[in-house]
Amino acid sequence: MPESGYPFPHIRVCSSIHDVPEADWNALCPGTYPFIKHGFLKALEDSGCTSTATGWTPSHLSFWLRDRLVGVAPAWLKSHSMGEYVFDWAWADAYRRYGEVYYPKLLIAVPFTPCQGPRLLLDDAFRASLSPTLVHQLLDSVCESTGAHSWHLLFPDSDDQRLLDQPGSLHRLGCQFHWHNRGYRSFEAFLGELTSRKRKSIRKERRQVAESGVSFRHFSGTDLPDQVLSVFYSFYQATYFKRGQRPYLNQQFFRQLCATMPDQCHFIMAVKEDTMIAGALFLTDHDTLFGRYWGCLEEYDFLHFETCYYQGIDLAIELGLSTFDAGAQGEHKLIRGFEPVITHSWHGIRHQGFRDAIHRFTLEEADHVQQYFDDATSALPFRQQDTG
Repeated sequence: MPESGYPFPHIRVCSSIHDVPEADWNALCPGTYPFIKHGFLKALEDSGCTSTATGWTPSHLSFWLRDRLVGVAPAWLKSHSMGEYVFDWAWADAYRRYGEVYYPKLLIAVPFTPCQGPRLLLDDAFRASLSPTLVHQLLDSVCESTGAHSWHLLFPDSDDQRLLDQPGSLHRLGCQFHWHNRGYRSFEAFLGELTSRKRKSIRKERRQVAESGVSFRHFSGTDLPDQVLSVFYSFYQATYFKRGQRPYLNQQFFRQLCATMPDQCHFIMAVKEDTMIAGALFLTDHDTLFGRYWGCLEEYDFLHFETCYYQGIDLAIELGLSTFDAGAQGEHKLIRGFEPVITHSWHGIRHQGFRDAIHRFTLEEADHVQQYFDDATSALPFRQQDTG
């Protein structure tokens, strides 16, 4: 319960990001993390990428004490599980096999974005008044009022983790690979920390890309020619079409994103014979580079690693950023100096029978994830790990 003197909070569900004024929403956003800013969410909605038609019905949460807005959270009612990166397809299939309904579900997350960060954007005094039990109760009540069969809060930061962590909660672990800048002044300085074999391997990969005639150009969102954005989008689309899928995002989203937060958008474009052949889009906050979208029309050996990872490391060093989050998945990142990081999600399942079964699953899964993390840590390619 809230501390003495606090009225009981209630939650309103907003059917559009436009229901909360931009200034009010952003005033609750900590720091410069880009993915929960009003402008980012507005670009998703205005472009039609998050809509009922795409299975993402905007259902953003606003927390109130009497008539005072004290918190918001980006949320959607989902009719599928695509674009989330915390996979619950097996849960949905189990519901189906037993004649139960899994969707809609309430998702508190950033669409198509497996990056850890704030999810519950709460006034400091209000946050201090909350307990994990009350937070779970509030989210359970939103499920009941919206007809959702479950809620899922994905990739929270450490502040939100403390607010969600209670005994018996459905807590899932995952593992990603991030690069950390330990004061490196150049890419070569970073390579100097790796074992000789890994250092030579990376140099060989970079050299092979360069010898194929490929060079790279960096554009920030503040000086982005329209042609570059159009070509980049054709690359982005190709990544999905090659897998027989439709892209999650459209060109209008990228245009609006660059117009809304140009200083946080960075494009790396691969060029051969004066023609752009591949590209990647990165976003930044005050200390992290986020590698988000990439594509190419022609395949070249190691072009993906160079464009998305090595050029990203160069950019992080240039911008003085301490962390490079290059996205989900990627044991291939491990041998290139990216280190394992545990990620988190919390889940509220209304069906008691399935809740008990899923709880057992999450406990077993957590043991496997922790073992994977430990094994990955022991395989890091830094010199202190080198026994040869």
